[in-house]
Formats: sequence, structure tokens, C-alpha cells
Amino acid sequence: MLTKTQGIVLGFIRYKESSIIVRIYTKDLGLRSYIVNGVRNIKTSKIALFQPLTLLDLVVYNKEKTDIQRISEIQIAYPFQSIPFKPYKISISFFLTEVLTKSLKDEAGNIELFDFLENSIKIFDQLPHFANFHLQFLIQLSEFLGFAIHDSTELQTQLIQAGYRLFNSQHHDIINELISSDYSTSTLNMNGVLRSEIADYLLKFYALHLENFETIQSFEILKGL
Repeated sequence: MLTKTQGIVLGFIRYKESSIIVRIYTKDLGLRSYIVNGVRNIKTSKIALFQPLTLLDLVVYNKEKTDIQRISEIQIAYPFQSIPFKPYKISISFFLTEVLTKSLKDEAGNIELFDFLENSIKIFDQLPHFANFHLQFLIQLSEFLGFAIHDSTELQTQLIQAGYRLFNSQHHDIINELISSDYSTSTLNMNGVLRSEIADYLLKFYALHLENFETIQSFEILKGL
């Protein structure tokens, strides 16, 4: 059975000599894995279709009780203007895809969640000032995952109950500002140390609510930027 849908690339692993198995979050089918043959052939440029957060239009095979499916038709749905060309945006992209890979466990499609992700990625691509984007993304994503962050006090209370330390007043102010503003209206100007501290709190909060939400390896890269 063929299904027409849209997808967001979360990553891929190499398979045999020239193939990959790509993980895609689809609008209608949820989280799926697809095998793509010949994509690593140096004579083709198809590998560009499977970079982190790439937005795709797809026609896919949808066979019941099959873990790895195949793609019938594929094309770019939204050509990126900046994400693949700015090193810091690339690093944030790897961070976001790692978070999503560990967060999106539901096999069923979720159109509202997909629309949020698609819109967020497009905004990220277009934003000239994006240093805090991943923090706001984590806060907004939590609502779709069922454990919305409403204010800094609520966040701190849950973290303290889990044995983590208190926020200081600056942390409270920053977190509340992030919650109340959207991607393009935030006026926060913080240094890398503060940004990393807030991200660490948010990731710990995610770990309280998501089973097997292990250490986010790409977070270490962001700390150094």
C-alpha cells in the first residue's frame, strides 16, 4: 500500500556498501524507518535529502508488521536557506534531531505535533538571531509531549524533588521570559554559560518525564560554542 505524506529527517545509519536506513518522522504515519539503496554512490547527490531536519514530500510503502519500509517517491518540500550553511545552526540541528529521536516514541501520526515541528524548523532556517532557539524549542515541544512547562517555579519544584539544585533569580527570569516569548520576539541576550545551564535544566526535566531519555551527546558540542 502506498501512502502520500510529509516527513522530517531525524538521521540515518549506513547500511551495506551504498545504502542507508533513515529515520523519518512522518505526518500521517508517525516515526518510521526506511531503507534507501544506492544513496551513498559518489555519482549521486541523494544523500543531501537525508540531512538533519530536512523537510520532505514522500510517497512511501506502508506494509503492516514491517519495521523497515521503502520509499517510492521523494523530494525536498522546503529548500533550506541557512541551516546547512551555518556551523552553529548545523550543531543546533544535530541537537534537535537527537532530542526528537529520544522523545518521539509514538508510532501513530500526530498532525498537530508534525505541524509544530515543521513550522519551527522553517522559522529556525529563517531566523537571523537563533542562539536561544533550542531552549524555546524544548519548552514548546514539552507541551506536545504531554508535560508542558508553565513557569520556572513549577520546573524548579519538579527538579528539586528529583534531587537537583535550586535555580538562582537570574535562571527564573530567563526561563519565564523564554516561556512567554516566541522564537522571533525574544529579546534575551545571555552568554554561553547561562544558555548551557538553562539547557541542562530543561534536559533534566525531559529525563524526568521520558523513559530512556539518555544523555544528549550533541549537547556537549553546543556547550563549546
